[in-house]
Amino acid sequence: MTMLLVVDVGNTNTVLGLYQEQQLLHSWRIRTDKSRTDDEYAMLLNDLLTFKELQLSMVKAVIVSCVVPPMLDALTRMCRSYLNTEAYVVGPGLKTGMAIKYDNPKEVGADRIVNAVAAYAKFKRSLIVVDFGTATTFDYICDKGEYQGGAIAPGLGISADALHEHASKLPRVEISRPPLVVAKNTVNSIQSGLLFGYAGLVDGIVQRMRQEVGGDPLVVATGGLAERIAEASETIDEVDGLLTLDGLLLIYQLNQNN
Repeated sequence: MTMLLVVDVGNTNTVLGLYQEQQLLHSWRIRTDKSRTDDEYAMLLNDLLTFKELQLSMVKAVIVSCVVPPMLDALTRMCRSYLNTEAYVVGPGLKTGMAIKYDNPKEVGADRIVNAVAAYAKFKRSLIVVDFGTATTFDYICDKGEYQGGAIAPGLGISADALHEHASKLPRVEISRPPLVVAKNTVNSIQSGLLFGYAGLVDGIVQRMRQEVGGDPLVVATGGLAERIAEASETIDEVDGLLTLDGLLLIYQLNQNN
């Protein structure tokens, strides 16, 4: 049994997925740690696989999307030393199958391109992809399947942390939906401002994008807080938590076939 490991390195979390052909067998979310060495990554991966009664030797290929450059060297060294393979790295030189209509295509985060590839492959129409990570990104893909650009906003977690750090009397709260918008206590008041305020930010940017590009692009959300924000949003049409992993699989397959 041979498998593909896909790795999406974000600023806060790193998500790993294990595919056998088209099927996602397992996925894991771990904390992004810039100080972790290649040997430590190998130990961690081995432990995750062992827990599922699998072995490192079953992993025959790896593809990585990384927005944290210091981690890339450790991951690629781990692949060479422990998996005996060169990792595919999303970036210049790797085919994505999608034209990037950005002033400088090299500036676009790898995760944004991967999400765009996966969303267009799934829906085959114009799209706005909203990814709720450390930053929240909004990416527009036209009906021809071209990446046109987008917007970047501070993530909800950053906003919550900033509120706690800069307002000395306000506690750190769990990001969840409060019972009322007009809340009756401080914790619920903060939750109301964060969740509904952020849903308003999302809806506002999406509506402005739709007005600017015309038509009615489908809005697809992904990332750790996608489900929570979608419940309060008026513009999100679909939630797909596996979008980035599936995009990495598609890009790997594209580069195998060419």
